[in-house]
Amino acid sequence: MKTTAFAEYRLSQLMLGTVQFGMQYGVANTKGQPSYEDVREMLACAYEGGVNCLDTAVGYGQSEDVIGRALEELGLADRLIIVTKVPAVPANCGSCSAVARFIKDAVTSSLQRLRMDYLPICLFHDENDSRHFDVLHDLKDKGLIRHVGVSCNARPGPAVALASASATEALQIPGNILDPRHIRSGVFADAQRRGVAVFVRSVYLQGLILMPECDVPAELQAVIPVRRKLEALAAKAGLGMAELALRYMLSHQGVTCIITGVESLDQIRQNIALFSKGPLEAGLVAAVAMAVPELPEKVVSPALWFKGIS
Repeated sequence: MKTTAFAEYRLSQLMLGTVQFGMQYGVANTKGQPSYEDVREMLACAYEGGVNCLDTAVGYGQSEDVIGRALEELGLADRLIIVTKVPAVPANCGSCSAVARFIKDAVTSSLQRLRMDYLPICLFHDENDSRHFDVLHDLKDKGLIRHVGVSCNARPGPAVALASASATEALQIPGNILDPRHIRSGVFADAQRRGVAVFVRSVYLQGLILMPECDVPAELQAVIPVRRKLEALAAKAGLGMAELALRYMLSHQGVTCIITGVESLDQIRQNIALFSKGPLEAGLVAAVAMAVPELPEKVVSPALWFKGIS
């Protein structure tokens, strides 16, 4: 597994997404939440395949608890680099001291659930909370966090601004073959210049990129004509859509890791095999970029999808 340097770490290009470990998630999820025993097997398989980093969050149901227990039982607690997130600061939190207390309590609770002494990388889950960066940096100074950052939404403006902010060490942003807004914004290049890590999520758009046409929800069928163009490009190159989508995102400089969520051992093995193939050739990258128009935000932003999907 190829790795990318970030600060004192070398992170595997595949960062294991773990939202499915704590809750049922994704428009294409038909398997439900895996059992604890299955999660432990998946974590062991990922590590054996060269994956050394995980993405989780307080908001992912039982994910932190499950990861902490499994890594301790597997003897991997000090071998995997974990990224977790502070939940959105409540609007009624009140004073600065109350905000600081909320953030500190969230961090210490994550440490307890993950069974760790410090968080390698801690992000705000809500990009609007970046105004409280001073609190995260204070916790970093106290040794509870090594590196801090923000998880951003689909619109690229905030990520572009945060990539240039001196307080930012890491960004998590959505990006995929159907929603290249962050690619076109220049945020990857800006982050790379400053040494800011960029973790790309939603590479399969919660499975929408791969699901059979007959299963695409009515509200999201605007993707179908674009998908057909991409499927034709993939077929011409002798690739499947999963390979095209993943390797397309791997082809952009400035991407530190790509987060892929999994529900089974087979998916982990498939993803590891795809990552081993590396970026696409330049001509195919250009052809993909030309084939994708700017789709409506309500189609490419899961937060705007029908009720029950986020």
